[in-house]
Amino acid sequence: MTTKQVRIGMVGYKFMGKAHSHAYRDASFFFDTEVEPVMQAICGRNEEGVKQAAQKMGWLSFETDWRKLINRDDIDLIDIVTPNNSHAEIAIAAAEAGKHVYCEKPLAFNLEQSKRMLEAVQKNNVLHMINYNYRFAPAVQFAKKLIESGRLGKIYHIRATYLQDWIMDPNFPLVWRLQKETCGSGSHGDLAAHLIDMARFLVGEFQEVNGILETFIKQRPIVEESSGLSGTASTEKMGDVDVDDASVFIARFENGAIGTFEATRFAAGNRNGNRFEINGEKGSIRWDVENMNHLDIYFHEDEPGLQGFRTINCTEDIHPYASAYWPAAHIIGYEHTFINLIVELLNGINKGCSPSPNFFDGVKNQAVLEAVERSSKTKQWVTIEEMLI
Repeated sequence: MTTKQVRIGMVGYKFMGKAHSHAYRDASFFFDTEVEPVMQAICGRNEEGVKQAAQKMGWLSFETDWRKLINRDDIDLIDIVTPNNSHAEIAIAAAEAGKHVYCEKPLAFNLEQSKRMLEAVQKNNVLHMINYNYRFAPAVQFAKKLIESGRLGKIYHIRATYLQDWIMDPNFPLVWRLQKETCGSGSHGDLAAHLIDMARFLVGEFQEVNGILETFIKQRPIVEESSGLSGTASTEKMGDVDVDDASVFIARFENGAIGTFEATRFAAGNRNGNRFEINGEKGSIRWDVENMNHLDIYFHEDEPGLQGFRTINCTEDIHPYASAYWPAAHIIGYEHTFINLIVELLNGINKGCSPSPNFFDGVKNQAVLEAVERSSKTKQWVTIEEMLI
């Protein structure tokens, strides 16, 4: 039974705003938490749009100025689902106002901003978390348990890809995710950031990277309106695409493992192909978000003739988070990764700690992202240590 509440103020209300709102609404339905989220207020610049979003998604009130939202006495936590270039300003102001902060990924526009965000939450002693939701698929959490238990032995490789195709049409408009002044980077910061977080979660810390970034379509029509991953063009006027369309890099880890990573929005036929395979001395695991309840597992110790990948449906009570939902093989979906993360956030608030992934993880992630960018420019290996100095 819940004993206390945390009152949420969310800045932004479109794609991720919908995902976060759903998670707040269902967290206490599926899980017994000591803290109940109260959807106190939502904020957006378009008054009519945010008013409609508040009514549809179940928020008690709305604001059109995030500064006013932060200064409200009936708000305990600020949830940031805005474009990347506004994360730092909002998060730092929220921390200085004594509010806990939950932020979308990547943590910031660049590494310098992410460091300032971490400094702000530490200085003001507020709790913080970042939304790398794919960690919280039960199959991924089970993979983590297998690795930590030693079932795969020493880890040798990770190969990870995040493949999409939603901007392949050259006439697709210049939405904010394709403008450096708003997002900082393209597929690299949007998609590779997830791969980096997953690798840090499952394999360990990056030591050095070597990579390339590429932009295939240099100009696109100016956007009139956009929402989520869609948009419409306003005129025949064109604008420059100044972020990457694709990111490819190799990496060495501090524990001796090596990795290959690819993130692109130009992989035809891939709608949301977030996948990894990890190889160890005793076996391998592989996962695909488009089939997120399944974890493929291979153990080298299996007897000859029966060796091969087996597919585990990670919906049994023994699998992380699975017991809160449905009977075995009554599968869950993308939205449940957000619920599972929110439950960890609520538990952290109850215990007075910042669950991982938090702003520490966000800074480490940003350091790897920028190391790859530097490598692409210098055509050399770049260490993560030199980025964090």
